[in-house]
Amino acid sequence: MAEKKAKVTAEKEALTADALQSRLVDLKKEQMNQRFQHAAGQLPKTHVIRQTRREIARVKTKLNAAK
Repeated sequence: MAEKKAKVTAEKEALTADALQSRLVDLKKEQMNQRFQHAAGQLPKTHVIRQTRREIARVKTKLNAAK
């Protein structure tokens, strides 16, 4: 499992600024959809909201570090 996590982390670090920006837009759209689903009671796994929020923070951190 640690190998898989390291591989995913390495792939995320290799993204360019444009790819990170695109990923950020996708994550924000996903977060919005999750909020709507949660409000309507259609989101059975509410922990994904937290995971998405943290992934957005990771992407923003990488973008700021690249500046």
